[in-house]
Amino acid sequence: MTSTRTPEPVPHPDGPSLQDRYLPDLPCFGCGPANPRGLRLRSFAPDAGGPVVAAFTPWPEHDNGLGFLNGGIIATVLDCHSAAAVVHAAHENGWPAEPGVPLPYVTAGLDVRYRRPAPLAATLGLVAEVRDASYDEITAHVRLEHDGKVRAEAEATWKRWRPRPA
Repeated sequence: MTSTRTPEPVPHPDGPSLQDRYLPDLPCFGCGPANPRGLRLRSFAPDAGGPVVAAFTPWPEHDNGLGFLNGGIIATVLDCHSAAAVVHAAHENGWPAEPGVPLPYVTAGLDVRYRRPAPLAATLGLVAEVRDASYDEITAHVRLEHDGKVRAEAEATWKRWRPRPA
């Protein structure tokens, strides 16, 4: 099924999203501001040192066939939301991308746990917290919530992206 929906970035009272601020030209399907056909997840860091938050409203095309949000879409938004927390931590620590690569870190692992079905026709919350950060590796815990309950969560491991010869 081809999606006919092209989401527009949702304005936020706290200004631009982390994606808009750090990676405005990123074409990532999940969080890239430069992908007009993608999910265009927008993450925010409202409190210094606090968790990174976002809201995600699924599309009808994200149905798992049983009326709930598809697990692959869940994994995508968990990965992309953890990316926002990781890139934000990298910038806060003065660890920009190395010359020749577009991002300071890339996903090295994503251990997703599905806790309960996520509704398809609701706005869901995302929360990400950096657990450990060094120049070479950052780990984050990220969760998808609705109605006060965790629907899915993941431990995300991000490794420093270094240029490699072709």
